[in-house]
Amino acid sequence: MAKIELSRHIAAPIDEVFARNTNFADAAEVVNGITKIEMLTDGEVGKGTRFRETRVMFGKEATEEMEVVGFDPPRSYQLGAESHGSRYLSTFTFTENGDGTDVHLLFEATPLTLPAKIMSVLMKPMMKTVMKECSKDLDDIKAAIEGTSSQGSRKPAKAQAATDDPNDLLTVL
Repeated sequence: MAKIELSRHIAAPIDEVFARNTNFADAAEVVNGITKIEMLTDGEVGKGTRFRETRVMFGKEATEEMEVVGFDPPRSYQLGAESHGSRYLSTFTFTENGDGTDVHLLFEATPLTLPAKIMSVLMKPMMKTVMKECSKDLDDIKAAIEGTSSQGSRKPAKAQAATDDPNDLLTVL
């Protein structure tokens, strides 16, 4: 199992931060790493909302179907997905803190099949790249909410170095 933990402080009220983070339909306009979103369910976002997210990972375009599997506004939500023999769970929690909101992301990848378990050993070095991409996603959301420019451009000429936030943690078991 692999885990990534990331945190960011966003200078905005918790309701605004939660709403912006759960506006999946507009995610491609906010997060540079996402190239396309296709909503699969209609209506307000909540438990059971499903969408397809397309992004470039490891130099190739990849599309994953995601579902909101937990929803507790404005405190938390969870996105779940299964792909290539593994289960992925992203848990976002939001906490009021002084002049804004602390956002914490816990990303967990659990191999379910024997081939996925074997591949998970080979994928350990790639988890650092996944961590960098998740970190850039949070930076993009923070910049959009705070009205600042994100430094985490996805263009190779401006690629950001490894995250230097002391709260960012990668665990691969």
